[in-house]
Amino acid sequence: MKRNYYIVALIFLTFFVISFITNILGALNPDVIKSFNLSLTLSALLPFAFFIAYGVMSIPAGMLVEKYKEKWTMGLSFIIAFAGALLFSLFPHYLIFIISLFLMGTGMAMLQVAINPLLRVSGGEEHFAFNSVMAQLIFGGASFIAPMFLIYLIQNLDSNTGANTVKSIFSGLVPANLSWTSLYWIFALISLLMVIVVSFSKFPSVERKEDEKAGTWETHQNLFKQKTVILYFIGIFAYVGTEQGVSYWMSKFLYTYHNYDPQTVGASTVGWFWGMMSIGCLIGLGLLKLFDSRKILLGAVISAAICLSVALFSGGETALYAFPMVGFSLSVMWSIVFSLALNSVESHHGSFAGILCTAIIGGAIIQIIIGWLGDMFGLRIGMFFIYLTLAYLFSIGIWAKPIITNETISMKKNKK
Repeated sequence: MKRNYYIVALIFLTFFVISFITNILGALNPDVIKSFNLSLTLSALLPFAFFIAYGVMSIPAGMLVEKYKEKWTMGLSFIIAFAGALLFSLFPHYLIFIISLFLMGTGMAMLQVAINPLLRVSGGEEHFAFNSVMAQLIFGGASFIAPMFLIYLIQNLDSNTGANTVKSIFSGLVPANLSWTSLYWIFALISLLMVIVVSFSKFPSVERKEDEKAGTWETHQNLFKQKTVILYFIGIFAYVGTEQGVSYWMSKFLYTYHNYDPQTVGASTVGWFWGMMSIGCLIGLGLLKLFDSRKILLGAVISAAICLSVALFSGGETALYAFPMVGFSLSVMWSIVFSLALNSVESHHGSFAGILCTAIIGGAIIQIIIGWLGDMFGLRIGMFFIYLTLAYLFSIGIWAKPIITNETISMKKNKK
């Protein structure tokens, strides 16, 4: 089938938008706590509202795509995201923020389900692996850029040097003491533009492989009766909880224990966390050609635990480097755990993938636990919970017995 470069570009753009919207909460966290006078637990309800949408929508979204196809689903996803961003932009209050984030999370969850099979068809199966890596790099790049863009908006809106372009644009739209909410006007605009782009785009027909199809509710129920499925569900749950547990709380931690300005240093460090994750993905690709993925997972978990310990217990300047290095260590874990999971069952991979995407709710639940512990014993103690999720990820490297293991260069040589 002839490749559709336009749709591939549109999918890459969609990955950028998903990441730009999804991974900004960590940079915003200290400002949100200050603006709405929140406890750590109440602050944790914000990522909870966003990521719980993945648990609610991942499996139904697969069924929607089956029935209404990719274009309709993507258009609806961006409409929902637009509604959520506009709602909070117009009414910047804490409870409205929770509703807004759930709506935006719903839109992002639906997009995640729709675009991967579309990328396979539009870019060609033989290029799917390369395009998937490109998509992840773009995803990481957007997560790096978003906090920097936030810094630019806040510095211009809070500037005392008089009028500037940013102030002129947001005059009357953003309350004087809530300059960070300007970002949600940007999200609303981006989502609306994506609705228009998708509506005018001609999509190819996607014939899903059997392994990509979302099964019935009965299929999902039968899968959940398998021990392997449950163990890997917990694995993805633990990974996303770890990733978001570090990225969401690091800026608040740096402010609380080292008094770093969250609007500049904190936001920049969050950006570098995601930037180092992208670099780690590239290096991880090379390592997967040389070593068994389970060994790489074990090494990555040990590295993440060491870097997290340094970040939590060292001085402020060291912590600024240690937190991004946690991101570097985490970079290969998602793809390894996901692939080990799919390679450990013989059938219904599409339904299993939907279940694994549902496990993204780990990014919701674990934030609540960290926030609650933080209110009780201090944020440093609250972030100790991440050691438990890392321990579970380490255990996967020990007990995983995939039907198919990743092929390495040494394995190829042994075959000759």
